[in-house]
Amino acid sequence: MRICGVELSANDANICLLHKTGQLFELPDCRVRKLSLPKNHDREAIQQFQFAFAKLMEDYKVERVVIKERMTKGKFAGGAVSFKMEAAIQLIADVDVAIVNASEIKAALSDHPIPVQFSDTGLKVFQQVAFNCAYAAQYID
Repeated sequence: MRICGVELSANDANICLLHKTGQLFELPDCRVRKLSLPKNHDREAIQQFQFAFAKLMEDYKVERVVIKERMTKGKFAGGAVSFKMEAAIQLIADVDVAIVNASEIKAALSDHPIPVQFSDTGLKVFQQVAFNCAYAAQYID
């Protein structure tokens, strides 16, 4: 199964692709590490973001997209732009999208530790949350 982990922060969607076969997983090369929504985030910009994300999922044959949930209130609450990006991703036809919260990710990683150090994955530091989300998603249902 090919999973795309997504962390939404500010006006960026940090992504990580993960492909699991049996007990092995691989991190396929991807042409982008993050997709951004322009500052003006009008209707056309959101549609362009949605199209770019959908095309990426189609090109890499992603079966499931997993987005790390953001808080709606409090000190660490997500911004309005990130919720617009989340809605745009959720409305993509023919893509299974799930939202998982931090406690579910933490529990899955506790029960099924990642077998390699993050530094050995070759991913950028800003992709770590997306990677953890994608890895944990295979154990959450």
